[in-house]
Amino acid sequence: MSRVIAIANQKGGVSKTTTTVNLGIGLARKGKKVLVIDADPQSSLTESLGFHQTDQLEVTLSSIMEKIMEDRKVGQTEGILHHAEGIDLLPCNIELSGMEVSIINAMSRETIMKRYIDQMREYYDYILIDCMPSLGMLTINAFAASDSVLIPVQAAYLPVRGLEQLIMTISRVKKHINPSIRFEGILISMVDSRTVYAREIIELVKENYGESLRIFDTMIPFSVRAAETSAAGVSIYNLYPEHKVTKAYEDLTEEVITSAYCDSKGGDGNE
Repeated sequence: MSRVIAIANQKGGVSKTTTTVNLGIGLARKGKKVLVIDADPQSSLTESLGFHQTDQLEVTLSSIMEKIMEDRKVGQTEGILHHAEGIDLLPCNIELSGMEVSIINAMSRETIMKRYIDQMREYYDYILIDCMPSLGMLTINAFAASDSVLIPVQAAYLPVRGLEQLIMTISRVKKHINPSIRFEGILISMVDSRTVYAREIIELVKENYGESLRIFDTMIPFSVRAAETSAAGVSIYNLYPEHKVTKAYEDLTEEVITSAYCDSKGGDGNE
């Protein structure tokens, strides 16, 4: 059964795109069929996978959503780009920034992305959506289409403060639009375990959210290596196979797969 996971945080710079890339490719390395969707007009996911000329892309998430709004058929492979490490990508470019305005008056505006993703579920084991750093209509569309939300949060005070608003938004989507959505978990990222400050932030997250939400055992260490992989258009597995960040993303991948297994057995995946 296909799983759709939105990777979201309205704060930028929390390793959201890096997590989408390395979790997606980590799942592919486990034999899963994976589609990643770039839902951020900054095109960070698209460029991180090596597709740098985004303004030259003829088919993107934006054009797909336009076709959905016009009730036109979208082909299974339409706009899909294949990455050498075994995942598929639906890219985006700056045109997506205008979609927030375009969909305001659209019929069932919150579920435009869902209508596309629902028809893609049969072809993939996992669909990961890299959301934009805001809680606007595009992010609401991603939540409406998803089974769960994975929340990367930097081990720092301001990003942690923003968690409450994000959690409230997801809860409202669950109440009014997508009753089956759940919290995949909080992923603490960019952790410098040598500092007392980082350890205090981790404890703060656990104290405030540990009883109600799943917090992944895996934490992603801070490293400039992750940024280098984005510039190279490949995953951390490709460039630094023995690095501590690589091991962390391997562990995260296992946790996500285990979560899906728990769901299939009737668990809530948050325990």
